[in-house]
Amino acid sequence: MTDPNAIQPSALDQLPDRDPEETAEWQASLDAVAREAGPHRAAYLMRRTLERAEAGGIALPKLLETDYVNTIPTSAEPGVPGDPEMEARITAWNRWNAAAMVTRGAKHGVGGHIATFASAAWLYETGFNHFFKGKEGDGSGDQLYIQGHASPGIYARAFLDGRLNEAHLDNFRQESGGNGLPSYPHPRRLPWLWEFPTVSMGLGPLSAIYQARFNRYLTNRGIKDVSASHVWAFLGDGEMDEPESTAALALAAREELDNLTFVINCNLQRLDGPVRANFKIVQELEAQFRGAGWNVIKTLWGTAWDELFQLDTTGALVRRLREVPDAQIQTYQTRDAAYIRQDFFGKDPALAEMAKLLSDDKILECFHLSRGGHESRKVYAAYKAAVEHKGAPTVILAQTVKGHTLGEGFASKNANHQMKKLSVDEFKTMRDLLDLPIKDSDFVDGVVPYGHPGADSPEVRYLQERRAALGGPAPARRTHALAPLPAPAEKAFASFDKGSGSQNVATTMAFVRLVKDLVRDKETGRRWVPIVPDEARTFGMESLFPSLGIYSPKGQTYEPVDRDQLMYYKEAKNGQILNEGITEAGSMADFIAASTAYATHGEAMIPFYIFYSMFGWQRTADQMWQLGDQLGRGFLVGATAGRTTLTGEGLQHADGHSPVIAATNPAALTYDPAFAYEIAVIVREGLRRMYGEAKQGEDQNVFYYLTVYNEPLPQPAKPQGLGIDEGIVKGLYRFNTAESAGVTVSANAPRIQLLGSGTAIHWALEAQKLLAEEWGVAADVWSATSWSELRRDAMEADAALLRGEERVPYVRQALQGAEGPVLAVSDYMRQVPDQIAQWVEQDWSSLGADGFGLSDTREAARRHFGVDAPSIVVAALAQLARRGEVKATAVKEAREKYGL
Repeated sequence: MTDPNAIQPSALDQLPDRDPEETAEWQASLDAVAREAGPHRAAYLMRRTLERAEAGGIALPKLLETDYVNTIPTSAEPGVPGDPEMEARITAWNRWNAAAMVTRGAKHGVGGHIATFASAAWLYETGFNHFFKGKEGDGSGDQLYIQGHASPGIYARAFLDGRLNEAHLDNFRQESGGNGLPSYPHPRRLPWLWEFPTVSMGLGPLSAIYQARFNRYLTNRGIKDVSASHVWAFLGDGEMDEPESTAALALAAREELDNLTFVINCNLQRLDGPVRANFKIVQELEAQFRGAGWNVIKTLWGTAWDELFQLDTTGALVRRLREVPDAQIQTYQTRDAAYIRQDFFGKDPALAEMAKLLSDDKILECFHLSRGGHESRKVYAAYKAAVEHKGAPTVILAQTVKGHTLGEGFASKNANHQMKKLSVDEFKTMRDLLDLPIKDSDFVDGVVPYGHPGADSPEVRYLQERRAALGGPAPARRTHALAPLPAPAEKAFASFDKGSGSQNVATTMAFVRLVKDLVRDKETGRRWVPIVPDEARTFGMESLFPSLGIYSPKGQTYEPVDRDQLMYYKEAKNGQILNEGITEAGSMADFIAASTAYATHGEAMIPFYIFYSMFGWQRTADQMWQLGDQLGRGFLVGATAGRTTLTGEGLQHADGHSPVIAATNPAALTYDPAFAYEIAVIVREGLRRMYGEAKQGEDQNVFYYLTVYNEPLPQPAKPQGLGIDEGIVKGLYRFNTAESAGVTVSANAPRIQLLGSGTAIHWALEAQKLLAEEWGVAADVWSATSWSELRRDAMEADAALLRGEERVPYVRQALQGAEGPVLAVSDYMRQVPDQIAQWVEQDWSSLGADGFGLSDTREAARRHFGVDAPSIVVAALAQLARRGEVKATAVKEAREKYGL
């Protein structure tokens, strides 16, 4: 049996020891230090030795944790340029107005958050005064991902610099009147200020990584040099629990994104209590980021701690700081000096002796107030080191106190995230602490006043001068007056009009073929951004590899195994395809960065992201909502769509509901095209609407979701006649009639209208033939390219009627005069076609693939869900029988005939 206490052999034991005697001497030295000076001294020497080895380039595993002290010692801190006293006054005004805004809003019950900005004020102010580049200078400026709960502080700063007034602040979280401020960063609600929505926790850090990566992509592809742009992501330590927050850390390090800095506000508190009550979140995050390859800077303690560290000649203080859990540090913030002397210093004789040299005021200053994140000098040093570091992204772990400067009732209290206001007396205490010239008489009827030193005050002039030197206001979103992109040559779209003849072509392949033609366009081809999560071969996109290249900042440092093949795997520094590996979340973050480049960088890019439809909206719908929030434009393509088309894959791959989820997003235009020519019309219209000449009153800030199928079928020619393209775009057109389809029916035959979308239209066409040949029923077949667009139009018509305007929904116009009932069918749950039921004047019925998917052949799956052609026939006969237009016995006969 192995002794668990025995020294286990390491990987190094597999190599011969060339000098066992030297090895033994090193080990004996370590044993001697541990024996004579104690294990702490031995650990200290080992750590310093490993650090020296790392600095010297010796290949050893990196240390994942350092001591619980500042990475940059006080002696190495650069001085803060400018006027620190002036910056302190500016920060004081912003602290005041942020708290006043939320408190005044609390009277209306709209809520708000005070404590987050109170803890993070210097993290933002230092950046605004010295680092964050604006959009009025060269390039695109910096991209700022602001922590959502800190928004009052950003509004307060915009108020101070004249971009907002008191009326705006008084309408915080009251937007319906048109002059309000959204609760959190929201480009759709305040598009001149906010660039990035960040309050769906975890999506901000993920998006920031891919934004920094997309910046490199634009530069390496020669679209625009944005190498001067830096991405700053302000995060909370509690937010880092979200899986998305750390999902792409390795990507950022692997691609050496030194244009990216995470600033994590480590106030040790999340919404209900400590982030790591019994542990240390800073140490955990340090290990996580170091392990992923990031540069880590810890900014934990303020200058008041310098005296304590100088007195720590034995290392006892550093050891104690490493072992005290976060919840206890939070407790020290609220307790008196006697408690801290006993609980913190009293645990170690050396610390007890140290405490004798410290006054109560000194202890309280250190444990109540002095944190690295509350001092501009400490923050400046960290930021400067971050932007100067090359070869890796940087994370700054800045320790703060949640609710700092808001008084004893707020600071470090578990409930402070839910505390929405200060009393008048608490404001007066805060005023005195911040040394603001606000008189007691300014509090009229108990209402806290906003504070402003004056538009021409030294503070405002200084603030504006600093921003001018850095390139203008920040944060700021600019919608550039871009010239519409020229429409691609019509040939690319018209080639689908003639159909595929006898060749079977899946609509997925039709879409890929269209894109292959569009990326060759001389004017707009380079602006396409193909995005795929490691399924390019599934979607038939491998032919794009050698022609477009797969983006890699390293280029191709190896010879691909398929180099001798026509469609070999080609990576390139200027590659156009973003092949992300198995990460739908990362691919969506790519899409968001590309789809908003028109605003972020003044460059219109055309992203299309193709994915297994089951793993799109179901898995990353939150990011698709983020995409709409951020006013993104582009094409999402749900491939291998439908519940019954993906043979053999079964329940987890069978998408029967993505259009339902997509319909909930106001910015999504969802289409389920049946034929290749429909795809061409929809993409052409999408390019016009999002990137070309917009019509009056038309919102360009939309994105398209197309479902395409992997079922190879003959693609018909585009029907002749007026209004076909309009019907495709609006969502419905008549594909054929019983007569034009060539089936034989009598002149007085009962008639039904069959509406189908996507691959289901083929079942409807088969049912059309069966109904005519076997039951004497005439059926007209309609292609419903977009149930949700029909619904959107109908809802707008309803709203117009309420305003007294006469307007008929398009679906009602299209079906006007169509004889008989309507039967709708799709490869999705019935809820998809049922979206339009209330606006159809004819009798309505629908079929769909409701329930869980299953593995089987397409035919068996469709029979299981009751959506195949015979099932459509039976459902049609049942509708007609209820109307007395066919015999009731026909329904039973059909069921028996088809074995249903």
